[in-house]
Amino acid sequence: MRLSLLDRSRTRAGRPDGEALHDTVARARWAEELGYDRFWVAEHHGVPGVASGSPPVLLAALGAATERIRIGSGGVMLPHHQPFVVAEQFRMLDALNPGRVDLGVGRSLGFTEPVRRALRQGTDAPDTFEADLAELRDHLAGTGPVTVRPAGGHVVPLHVLATGRGLVVAARLGLPVVLGGPVLASDELPGALAAYRSGFRPHAEGDRPRVMVSLDVLVADDAATARELALPEAWAMARSRQTGEFGPLEAPAAIRAQAWTDQLRRRVEEHLDRTVAGTPAQVRRELERLAERTGADELLASTSTHDRDALRAADAALAELVHGR
Repeated sequence: MRLSLLDRSRTRAGRPDGEALHDTVARARWAEELGYDRFWVAEHHGVPGVASGSPPVLLAALGAATERIRIGSGGVMLPHHQPFVVAEQFRMLDALNPGRVDLGVGRSLGFTEPVRRALRQGTDAPDTFEADLAELRDHLAGTGPVTVRPAGGHVVPLHVLATGRGLVVAARLGLPVVLGGPVLASDELPGALAAYRSGFRPHAEGDRPRVMVSLDVLVADDAATARELALPEAWAMARSRQTGEFGPLEAPAAIRAQAWTDQLRRRVEEHLDRTVAGTPAQVRRELERLAERTGADELLASTSTHDRDALRAADAALAELVHGR
């Protein structure tokens, strides 16, 4: 199984938002040293806990800071952008970082109604995702009605961040998929993946169904430590359901010192139970079960925690576990 990282430029309590971007660049460097295959970044708008709203801008910095690792988006939210402009951005990135750039696209409309209004994205807008995706694919391949500049170079690989419906679209267009979140726990996932693979229509020679799974993975010397490292993300997610705001990462000690309602505690525990966190042996067993259930070609670890030194150690432990590096 290939091994990659998704870094969402998570902000941390008490620190400037912009520092999270520098943290992402530093993490990309160490991911390259550790032998990860890809390093992807995200697009979130108006979210206090995430500093990255523009993957192409951040990817330009990552390309300049690294030499070999593939860099990409997980992903660009296509409803907010014109396919031609996205193609231009990623053709430019490929020209600057030849053969190292991936483009993952999703269809999220924004976290809250004010954000959606700021993006000029109404929930009643027509769904043009499949048509836009096909147009984007053609622009990247150089077969669109207008030539994207810079011309030539590599064809930037396109990936779909997919829900069950997205799997159907990806199969029709002959594109690989990235699966994460609640869809991984769905009882319908095996059947949906079987339908994706059987319904896959290759668009070009060599196209085949490919599945990447994205989830939080934390490896530590003991299970309790791994679970504690996962707490800041679980807390932010649980609190967001209570307040409507996805906040910065907090230190576990600061989290423990706050008041916990029964509902909040239940939501935190549910999130922790969905996280793959434990010793190397425990995590290996979980990843083997996941690979058997999904037939995944690649793991995109979306891990985060408050302590950056602990995050680096967890990334190193995961690389050692999967690739012996």
